[in-house]
Amino acid sequence: MFDTLQDKLGSIFDKLKRKGALKEPDVDLAMREVRLALLEADVALPVVKDFIKKVREKAVGRQVLRSVTPGQMVVKIVNDELTSMLGGEGQVISLAAAAPVPLLMVGLQGSGKTTSTAKIAKRLKEKDNKKVLMASLDVRRPAAMQQLAILGQQIDVATLPIIDGQMPADIAKRAMTAAKLQGFDAVLLDTAGRLHVNQALMAEIIAVRDAINPHETLLVVDALTGQDAVNVAQEFNSQIGVTGIVLTRMDGDGRGGAALSMRAITGKPIKLVGVGEKIDDVEEFHPERVASRILGMGDVVSLVEKAAETIDAEDAEIMMQKMKKGRFDFDDLRSQLRQMKKLGGMGSILGMIPGLGKAQKQMAAANVDDKLLARQEAIINSMTPKERGNPKLLNASRKKRIAAGSGTSVPEVNKILKMQKQMATMMKKMGKKGGMGGMMPPMGGMPPSGGMGGGMLPPGFK
Repeated sequence: MFDTLQDKLGSIFDKLKRKGALKEPDVDLAMREVRLALLEADVALPVVKDFIKKVREKAVGRQVLRSVTPGQMVVKIVNDELTSMLGGEGQVISLAAAAPVPLLMVGLQGSGKTTSTAKIAKRLKEKDNKKVLMASLDVRRPAAMQQLAILGQQIDVATLPIIDGQMPADIAKRAMTAAKLQGFDAVLLDTAGRLHVNQALMAEIIAVRDAINPHETLLVVDALTGQDAVNVAQEFNSQIGVTGIVLTRMDGDGRGGAALSMRAITGKPIKLVGVGEKIDDVEEFHPERVASRILGMGDVVSLVEKAAETIDAEDAEIMMQKMKKGRFDFDDLRSQLRQMKKLGGMGSILGMIPGLGKAQKQMAAANVDDKLLARQEAIINSMTPKERGNPKLLNASRKKRIAAGSGTSVPEVNKILKMQKQMATMMKKMGKKGGMGGMMPPMGGMPPSGGMGGGMLPPGFK
C-alpha cells in the first residue's frame, strides 16, 4: 500500500533533511519532485496542483526557512497537508438513527460489494455488539443471493430468506419489516452492480433508496482501478448521493492514487478499507495514520490497537510472571510467533514501526517472508514438551531429529535456539524493569540484529 509513493517521497525528503539550511529554490525543486511523484502515483491533477500550492505557501515562510531543522519542518507541513487531503479526522460508519438502521451498499460489479457487506456485518456484530441482518437485492447476477447467504453462515450473521421474483425495492422493504419485527439493530442491503455506470443501474438503486431512506449509503470501489474509481465515485455521488466510501484491495494498490484523490474530488470520506481477502481484513480509514505511513513515520497507534485485539489478557499475565522470573522457553517463543502472524506478519508490522520501512524492503529483497515464521513454528512443534520447556536438553542428536521432523536443517534449528537464548536474555532484562508483559517482545520473537536495535529483524539480517 503506497509503496511506490513512500519510496519516492522518502528519497526527496532525505535530501532536504541533509541540508543544514534551506533556500526557496531548494523548496521549489523538492516540490517539483513531489508533484511528479504524486502524478506517477495516479493522483488526480487538480488534487496535486492544490496540494503543491498549499505546501509551498507554508514551506517558503520565514519561520520554516530560518528554523533549526527546516527539512523536518517541510516534512511536517507535507504530513499535515496529506492528512487534510485524505479527509482530516477519520469517520466511521454511523448507526446514530432509530433501529433498525438501513445501510445501503452500492457500487459496480466486481468491486467487492458482497464480500464487503459481510465484512462490515461481522465488524458491527463483533466490535459494536450489534444484531445485524443482511439482505441481497441482486436479482440479476446468478447465485448472488446464495453467495451472501453462505457468507452469513460463515460469520454467523442472519440473512433475509430468498423469495424468487421480487424486485430489489420490494426485497429492501421486506428486509426492513423483518428487521423491525425481529429486533435487529442494523440492516445491510447489498445492491446489484453493473460492469459500468448506466441509467438502468442508477434507476434501480434510486428506487431502493427512495423505498427505505438509508441512513448510510456506502459506495464500494476497487482501489486498483485508480482514477476510474474516482470517476465512479463522482458519478454515484451526483446521481444517488453517498455518505461514505469503502475502498477495497488497498493491500494490492502500490500507488494509492484513488485513496489520495477520493476525498478531495468527491468530498466524501473513506470510512473503511479492505486490506486482504479474509473476512476480517477490513480496517477503519484514519487519514493522519495513513499520511504518517506514506512519509515513512510508521503507525504505532494501529499496531498497538491490533496487538490489543489479538493478544489474550490471560496469556499476557502469564508472560509477565515468566518475565519476572527471567524465564522464556520455546512454548513462549511459539506463542510470540503466533501472535505475530495474527498481527499480519513481519511485513505488516515493520510498515507500522517508525523508521523501519527500509527494513521491510530489505526483507522483501532477501525473500524473507511469513514462510519463515511457519518454518520456525514447525521446528518448535517437532520438539517434545520437555525440550520446549528446557532448551538445554537440545544436544546434537536431538537437533537432527527435530530438523528431520520439521523438514528443515540443523543450522535452522541452531538459529532458532540462538533466537530463544537472545529472547530469554532480553526478557530477563525487561522483567527486571517491569516490562511489557505479553505485548509481543520485539517483532514477536525476532532476535536482535546488527544495527537495528531492539531486535527488529530476522536472524542474520543487517
